[in-house]
Amino acid sequence: MTESGTRPGVAAATLGPVISAQTWLAVIHLLTGLFLGSLVFVLVVTFAAAGVGLVVVFLSGILVLAATLWLCAQFGRAERARFALMLGRLIPAPVPPAATLTGWRRLWRITWSSPTWRQFGYALLRLPLSVVQVCVLLVVWAAALALITLPAYSFALPRGGPVLGGQVVRGPGQLAGAVVVGLLVLLAAPWVTQALALLDGAVAGRLLGPGRRADLTARIGELETSRAQVVDAAEHERRRIERDLHDGAQQRLVSLAMELGRARAKFGTDPQAAEEIVGQAHDQAKEALSELRNLVRGVHPPVLSDRGLDAALSGLAARCPVPVTVRVDLPERPPAAVEAIAYFVVAEALTNIAKHAHAAHAEVSVSRSGDLLLVVITDDGTGGADPAGQGLSGLAARVAGVDGRLSVISPAGGPTSIEAALPCGS
Repeated sequence: MTESGTRPGVAAATLGPVISAQTWLAVIHLLTGLFLGSLVFVLVVTFAAAGVGLVVVFLSGILVLAATLWLCAQFGRAERARFALMLGRLIPAPVPPAATLTGWRRLWRITWSSPTWRQFGYALLRLPLSVVQVCVLLVVWAAALALITLPAYSFALPRGGPVLGGQVVRGPGQLAGAVVVGLLVLLAAPWVTQALALLDGAVAGRLLGPGRRADLTARIGELETSRAQVVDAAEHERRRIERDLHDGAQQRLVSLAMELGRARAKFGTDPQAAEEIVGQAHDQAKEALSELRNLVRGVHPPVLSDRGLDAALSGLAARCPVPVTVRVDLPERPPAAVEAIAYFVVAEALTNIAKHAHAAHAEVSVSRSGDLLLVVITDDGTGGADPAGQGLSGLAARVAGVDGRLSVISPAGGPTSIEAALPCGS
């Protein structure tokens, strides 16, 4: 029973890529590219040649060349849509010229911009690239089909079988070997197809996308935003520390000094009252030490530096009023900055759970996935956490400061899941 149930599962897993929708969408994509490439190549070459030939008639030649570039831009837009539909590959559109440019200045900027000529190059490259891709595609799939079905038609071939390497393939053993080779080629065909589709996507992304300069500009913008968020988060943290010191430990120390002054004044006249005042001062000193200890823990807990995330998060879980399960699976300690951010993400999340979630249980999981440190906090509370709220947006800014990302899933009614992915090097 178990063996017969396993065999169909193995066969389905083996032949799955051959019959999967992803594979055949890639096949359709590559074949469609050949058809569109042929059509656009003819149109672009014809229009470009006509435009160059009519340059002597200045205005008409310029207009024809402008129409050619416009056609290439529309083809690029259609290709980006085709890649998104067939392959799920999203290619960002080039950045348009500034809205302040109008008329001939805008037309001139568009005409001589890098994206325009890259789209022109793509329109010319589409046909030869598709020819090579479709040839490889047809050879692989046709070879697999021909070898698998060889026993059915080999007897009808002129010499009683196909000739490979000067030798006629005939006989049960040789035909069975050809079928086995055909099956192996068939199993490799989906991977070849996907490789061709990936190559196609890489070429299209390079020529139809915004380009490296635009990518760098966008990246600089992201870094400037994250830097501003980190500065705001640091300023908010500084104000919090000042407020905690002023309202907590500082007030207790002032009160402690006053109590000790009263005790010193009574030592000579009323030793018993002075002893009571000293006892009160002692209690206030312990409370002030506790507040300072909590404040230091909020800045950077010593246990985090000494013993790492496992011990530090276990301490957080022990102090949380909601039962928390902690799982830390790290082969080695991450960098100190990443470790600190992971700690503060968990600390803030557990604070929010205790205050707002009405949860009966929470779970903290920390693991390493490649170059990322993944921190996941879940709870079974009422949900509805707002990622744009002050607490979670502050966490997102802190995470963005090390080029990480924070995602929050909290539907109404729960459960809530907060995941922070922090790059920590190899």
